[in-house]
Amino acid sequence: MAAFCSACGSPIPENALACPKCGRSGATGVGSGAAAAPAVASTGGLTDNIAGLLAYVTIIPAIVFLLVEPYNKNRFIRFHSFQCIFIAVASFAIGIAFTILGMIPVINLLLIPISIIVWIGILVLVVLCMFKAYQGQMFKLPVIGDIAEKQANLT
Repeated sequence: MAAFCSACGSPIPENALACPKCGRSGATGVGSGAAAAPAVASTGGLTDNIAGLLAYVTIIPAIVFLLVEPYNKNRFIRFHSFQCIFIAVASFAIGIAFTILGMIPVINLLLIPISIIVWIGILVLVVLCMFKAYQGQMFKLPVIGDIAEKQANLT
C-alpha cells in the first residue's frame, strides 16, 4: 500500500522517515484510515500543535500564550494566538454592527436569519482553524491571517 505525505500529498517510499519533497515526517497510507501524527516541536509543557489548538478555545488562552514564556517565544503559537484574537475582535465588531442595525424595525427581521448564518460561519471558521493548528499548519485567513503573521514575526 502506497503512503503519501500528509503535508504536500507526494508519494513517500516505504521505510522513509520523511517526505523526499517537503521534508516533513509522518505519512498516511491511502485508504488505511490511519492518521499521521502531527510533526511538531514541544514548547514548555504542551506540544506546539496542542497550544495552537487551545489558543482558539477562547480568547483567554490566546492572551496567556502571548504573555507566558516559553509560548510567547514560539512563532507558531504566537501566530495562532494573534489570529484567534483578531477573529474575536472581528466577531465583536460584527456583533456591534448587528446590534446597531437591529434597532431599525424592518431590518431587525432580516437580520435574524443573516446573523444565524454569520455566527455559524464564524464557529465553523474557528473549528477549521483549530483543526489546522492541531495538524501543525499555519492556516492563514485572508485578511486576519496576514496581520497575525506580521504580529507573530515581531519579537
